[in-house]
Amino acid sequence: MTKTWWKESVVYQIYPRSFCDSDGDGIGDLKGIRSKLDYLKELGINVIWLSPVYKSPNDDNGYDISDYQDIMTEFGTMKDFDELLEAAHDRGIRIVMDLVVNHTSDEHPWFIESRSSRDNPKRNYYIWREAVDGHEPNNWGSSFSGSAWQWDEETQMYYLHCFSKKQPDLNWENPKVRDEIFEMMDWWCKKGIDGFRMDVISMISKKEGLPDVPTDGGLYGNCMYGTCNGPHVHEYLQEMNQRVLSRYDLMTVGECAGVTIEEAKKYANAENTELNMVFQFEHTSLDAGPSDKWCKKRISLPELKENLSKWERELEGVAWNSLYFCNHDQPRIVSRLGDGSALSAKCIGTILHMMQGTPYVYQGEELGMTNCPFGPIENYRDLESINAYHELTEAGLRQPEELLECIAYKSRDNARTPMQWNDKKSAGFTEGTPWIMVNPNYTEINAEKEMADPDSVFHYYRKLIALRRFSEWSDLIVYGHYELLAPEDPHVFAYTREYQGQKLLVICNVSDKKVPFQVPDSVSWQKPEKLMGNYEKQALARKMEMKPWEAMVWSIS
Repeated sequence: MTKTWWKESVVYQIYPRSFCDSDGDGIGDLKGIRSKLDYLKELGINVIWLSPVYKSPNDDNGYDISDYQDIMTEFGTMKDFDELLEAAHDRGIRIVMDLVVNHTSDEHPWFIESRSSRDNPKRNYYIWREAVDGHEPNNWGSSFSGSAWQWDEETQMYYLHCFSKKQPDLNWENPKVRDEIFEMMDWWCKKGIDGFRMDVISMISKKEGLPDVPTDGGLYGNCMYGTCNGPHVHEYLQEMNQRVLSRYDLMTVGECAGVTIEEAKKYANAENTELNMVFQFEHTSLDAGPSDKWCKKRISLPELKENLSKWERELEGVAWNSLYFCNHDQPRIVSRLGDGSALSAKCIGTILHMMQGTPYVYQGEELGMTNCPFGPIENYRDLESINAYHELTEAGLRQPEELLECIAYKSRDNARTPMQWNDKKSAGFTEGTPWIMVNPNYTEINAEKEMADPDSVFHYYRKLIALRRFSEWSDLIVYGHYELLAPEDPHVFAYTREYQGQKLLVICNVSDKKVPFQVPDSVSWQKPEKLMGNYEKQALARKMEMKPWEAMVWSIS
């Protein structure tokens, strides 16, 4: 297995709007991020994934870009970005940019020209279709509710938008579009950035003929069936790799909705002809409802173990895994799989960080930040949540109170509440009024308090990261073979890692009760050494009673 820096890294995702506000306008910014680099260095991460900071009208919080080579005014200036990049590099921290090229904002100059007339040179930069029998060209629904087609009065045609109507999809079949995107990427690489996280990159090649797709019981067809892993996606990414990516020393990760293991092996192949790794969503979809994600179902531990282990097993030696539970699109894992406690946060962190792959920490995850009690729909800011609430209740498909409980559990806004720095006003995030409400538990869960407490979630994460990056077991944790133990156990997630004569045993009780666990006879040890744990007194035995949320990592070489 080829060793590389990006396999051995730990990535920290920053959602700039909610991280740190330096100027008191209630919105996080680049100077705010720069002011917290020493905090990140102390945590031990060495790569920042920066959610979009490009110029944007913010219909979808920066994922609707109007200028790829300028900075959103609320976040600062290009000079601020350059200073952030330099300051990060000075601390040994690399910066990976969020690349959003499935779509642009409808305020991007390309789209303004494209919609100006049917014969404009940039008309074919986007996907336009005539009406069919007076209505949309097909049954595709937007991921943000409603139809994926928007009627344009000026030119009397529909354009495709798989997300907001202000996010028209680019036409990757047009080589001029690809030229423009690759030139823009090259510009950022020359500036000195260290890689790209590619937003919904599996959707850039649409199905030939744009056919109707299954509805899954919803009002519209699921556009993912017509856009994910399309006929030319690997061709486009190989072209991107040849023209840009292969010319620089980069980390690249593709957000690949609908990806299968076989497709992932193509996207993240060991020959490095496309990307380094992908984000897949099978494990984060285990608690979805029959027609959408809006339910309160809990993740089944046996199903989670089976899914994560399948990806570990199938990609080993042929592609590389990305390891994550949290990001800007997911509710907080400590509220989703855990019980909101520090013990459960440590337990869940242990499971993830001892696996093979590159781990991602989402801002606040290292503090055990939880879901937020938002209350009425008026307190939400997320377009997906707001649109779903109005569409489903107004159509009589869901009762408002019941749906609001599900949105409280699953909304993306749970990840977007301000970073909790201290117990002062607005959690130390801003001197002004935050753009979204602060979780009221900030007085108990905050960075200042946890950095002063050696038993905190923060310091536990520091140890997890240091064990992976700086210890004699680093190669074992990064590259070692993974094997799941006791797959049917409803409470305990246990596995071994093995590499060049070294072996680890990881045992985690993913429940709030004491449970018995027996280490399988196939696992042997003589003088076990405890490397990590969230309880002080732990002993390794063939038969054990695991305490609530107990996690332990043993060297059993």
